[in-house]
Amino acid sequence: MVIISEYNEQDDKPPSSSPVSPKPSNETKVEEVKEAKNATNAIEENKKGLLAPNIGNGLDLDNYSRDQSVQEVKEAINTTEAIEENKKGLLAPNIGNGLDLDNYSWGQSLQEVNANIPVPQGTKSRFIVCDIKMNHLTVGLKGQPPIIDGELYRPVKVEDCFWTLEDQKSISVLLTKIDKMHWWKWVVKGEPELDTEKVEPEITRLSELDPEIRSSVETIMFDQRQEAMGLPTLDEMQNQEMLKFIMEKYPQMDFSKAQKS
Repeated sequence: MVIISEYNEQDDKPPSSSPVSPKPSNETKVEEVKEAKNATNAIEENKKGLLAPNIGNGLDLDNYSRDQSVQEVKEAINTTEAIEENKKGLLAPNIGNGLDLDNYSWGQSLQEVNANIPVPQGTKSRFIVCDIKMNHLTVGLKGQPPIIDGELYRPVKVEDCFWTLEDQKSISVLLTKIDKMHWWKWVVKGEPELDTEKVEPEITRLSELDPEIRSSVETIMFDQRQEAMGLPTLDEMQNQEMLKFIMEKYPQMDFSKAQKS
């Protein structure tokens, strides 16, 4: 009996060594284009030394993954500001508007400077050396290198300066300023510098100030109000009045080049 089977041309062909790849779909092509584009962008960023963010807007590093948050950004900004201040060599004031140094601390008001210098417990006043001059201050113990020794930031009124021994463990020095309109940046030359822009003066009533300081404060307040309204300050008003007086007294003079402030 003869069995006849259906002939298939493919039966005479050797088996293919690899299967025929299916034709890629449109979605596959789109995905490949996206991946290629992302790879290209990554290469370009890498050339700049920059890395693309992860899903949390941070980076995935070898040892940890860090997401960026508002708090971390604030901390970074504060750190940057601190670094900038440090570059300037300025220090923020302590609660007394001065500085806490390694060997003593000091504070100030617009009228005076107070320094507190720790000494060994039981120190007697006869062992203390304190020399206050108009432009120089020396404080220490006999037979030892001075704790403070240098040129003062600004001159002081010597007759109104004094020192006391507090509980036999610290020396308190009061320096009365001659210029009562400026904050000191340091006590003696060579010390760390205070950032006077961060000083917070105590609120004081004008009636509590002595006449000289009160007059200066009132002048400053007046000038600030005038400048806020776009009007001349007290000095500028006085200069204008003086120029007007001279022009009226000497009309023959040429004041065309005179500048009015």
